[in-house]
Order: sequence, then C-alpha cells, then structure tokens
Amino acid sequence: MASTAAGLSEAVLYDTLVNYLVSMARTVEGAMNRALDALISHDSSRTSALPSEVFLLEPRINEMEIVIDEHAIRLLRRGSFSDDEMRLIVAALKITNDLERIGDLAVNLAQGAVTLREMPDARLPEELAPMAIAVRAMVSKSLGALIFRNVEMATQVLESDDVVDQYRDRIFENLLAGMTQQATFVSPGLQFILATRHLERIADHATNIAEDIIFWVRGLDVRHGRGLSLRPERSEGQSDSEFADQAAEGAGALASPETADVIENSHAFDASVTPACDTERA
Repeated sequence: MASTAAGLSEAVLYDTLVNYLVSMARTVEGAMNRALDALISHDSSRTSALPSEVFLLEPRINEMEIVIDEHAIRLLRRGSFSDDEMRLIVAALKITNDLERIGDLAVNLAQGAVTLREMPDARLPEELAPMAIAVRAMVSKSLGALIFRNVEMATQVLESDDVVDQYRDRIFENLLAGMTQQATFVSPGLQFILATRHLERIADHATNIAEDIIFWVRGLDVRHGRGLSLRPERSEGQSDSEFADQAAEGAGALASPETADVIENSHAFDASVTPACDTERA
C-alpha cells in the first residue's frame, strides 16, 4: 500500500512539472501576442494599453521560471526515475530558459511599439505582419507539441524556422533601401529592423523548445538541423497493424479541429490555464 502511495506521489510530481511548463508557456504566449499586436497596430488607439500589460507579465514569467527550476531540482534529488522522466526533467530545465527569453523579447517588442507610437511617419513594412503570423504559429505549435507530446507538430516548428529567416532578410533589405533614399525613414526603420531581429530570435527559441520536446518524447537529439523527418517508433513486439494504427492515430490528432486552431492561438488547447489574449489582430 505504501509503495502505491509513493508511486502516485511520483506521478503527481511529474504531472505537476508538465502543468507548470504549460502554464508558463501560456503566459509567455499571451505576452508575446500582446507585444505583436501592439507592434503591428502601433498607430491604433485600441492597442495603446498592450505594452503596459506585457511589462506587467514579465515579473510573473521570471517567477514561474524559478518555480519550475526549483521543482525540477527537487525531482532530481529524489534520484529515482525512468528514462522518460529523466528526459522530461532535462527538457523542462531547458524549455523554461527559452520561454523566459521569449518573454524578454516580448518586452523588447513592446518597448519598440511604444517608441513607434511617437513617430507619426512610421509605416509598417509590408512583410512584417506575415512574419509576425509565422512567429505566432511557431510558438503556438511548440506549445501544442508540449501539451499533446506531439512529435509531428514539433517537427513542423523546425521546418518553419527558415521561412521566418527569409522574411527577416527581405524586410531588412527593403528597409535599408528606403533609409538610404530618405533620411526621415531612418529612425522608424531602425525600430522595425530591431523588431524583425526580435521576431527571428523568438522563432529560434520556439525551435529550441520543439527540439527539447522531441528529445523528451522520443529520446532523439535533433539540434542543428538533424532529424527533420521523424516517424513513429515501432515498440518491441509491436505488430504491423498496431504500428500502422499508431501512425494513423498521430496523424489524426494532428488533423483534429483542436490542433488545427494552433496557428491562431494555442489557448484552444488548455483554456483553463491562463486568460486568452483577445486583442486586435492585423
């Protein structure tokens, strides 16, 4: 009876770690979405309060990082866990760092939006809004992969990183051309260049999170571009039909309405964790 209680306690501790991660990720996503809305609609009065909301969320995100790290260390001190549990602890310690950095970058974007609001001649670069949409999708999919332990969704995040880089390069070239032709474009142009850099870094952190989720679920190290083509693993003794059913189940989960909503906002995954970010979208 005592061993059963101990086993239940272990399960609760590991479930708590995952729940902490999801809660922090939802908070970070909310801060990022607010910052992106403030940036894309920097000239709209309806988004004027969003930067302040981002600034207020930063201390909460920092505190959540500390709580998760302490919980993970507490688990390590217990010294008895399976390979899956060990990978979860290692991944959690890395994921919290990337989430905290996304929160910091959201603050940088919000500060840029405040500065741009004071520049009446600032005009949003044509491809900045699509770039922001792509970054939103990467962050939301990485959170979806965390909630569902979905390797296919995490792989989609890895494959999207190059798209964001291409947006960054094109926006930079167009802004640089405009800044060299007209001096009034220099100040807002620099702010938009910084914004694209922050967006690109958010995409990099989302990629890191996706890589850590693949490591947790599959035990595979796919960093630095390795392992972009991942398939379901066949367990020992698993028949051909069972393996096919596993693959079909994974594909079905990816195609479900809940997971399809991820490119808009991962709030559909776990609406009870944190409030939704219902702000104006460009």
